[in-house]
Amino acid sequence: MPLNAFQNTFAGNPLDRASERRGDASWLAEMQASPESLAIALWNGRPLVEKTPEGGLQIAYLPATMSDELAGGAERLLFMGLWKETAVFAIDIEGGVDPAEGPLRGLGAFEDLRAVAMRLPPADAAMAATAKSMFEWRRRHRHCAACGEPSLVVDGGWKRQCPACKAEHFPRTDPVVIMLPYLEDRCMLGRQAAWPAGMFSALAGFVEPGESIEEACARELAEEAALKTRSVRYHSTQPWPYPSSLMIGLIAEVEDDQAAPDQTELSEVRWFTRAEARDLLEGRIDGTFAPGPMAIAHQLIKAWADEG
Repeated sequence: MPLNAFQNTFAGNPLDRASERRGDASWLAEMQASPESLAIALWNGRPLVEKTPEGGLQIAYLPATMSDELAGGAERLLFMGLWKETAVFAIDIEGGVDPAEGPLRGLGAFEDLRAVAMRLPPADAAMAATAKSMFEWRRRHRHCAACGEPSLVVDGGWKRQCPACKAEHFPRTDPVVIMLPYLEDRCMLGRQAAWPAGMFSALAGFVEPGESIEEACARELAEEAALKTRSVRYHSTQPWPYPSSLMIGLIAEVEDDQAAPDQTELSEVRWFTRAEARDLLEGRIDGTFAPGPMAIAHQLIKAWADEG
């Protein structure tokens, strides 16, 4: 659904999720058997893609009628939604043998989503990310959290239900605040010791229970960089399928520039003027770089730098 908002990579899934049809098992079976329906295949979390005439990539759609053979049952099948009147499913394939060298030979190649996301049309990247997140959730939550018994996939793959205690389990999305602190005409970026040498980025952390987005932003800035937050404003969000987070992008004004890395989350912090931030994004600072355009951190830095 197009919205009047900044759209990050992995946002903008164009499908009508048709959630009201998920509980209709007979309709889903009819759609799965229809020669008009399509399927997206993921192997070990990698989407099947094909080259475009222009040299880019796009999702390689399969007939949904292949889904029974490839998925082997409801556990590995997901009803994604409708593209106009066409039903779209996703298939989860696991194992050590590449299906593109077997039953799907000649239909495309399975590629790492993070590596190819910027070469895919934004809508394709968003659909692949949705499927990846859902399959990761289902893979990690195969047993009932209430009684421990194995649970079953229902509602087209969007819910798990325990046959023993009847508990229902729904996909989880973990909210993460990611923020760019600034003071007057400078912003601050940090780096972790485990990151590639020279990489600086925005700060981030999970929202805790009983905490607002603004409170989480202020807490993380205080914990990681000893900064006191004055105000917080929203920029955009990014679905992040590693495995299933929602990155909430913020720009935060802080009270002073006396930042100090906590040496746990951050090993180093550095202040950048707007001109330096633009140079950083363009790769014009030797030995120092920012995340690429796929990352919401890049877009936060760019939005702030372009304000001045």
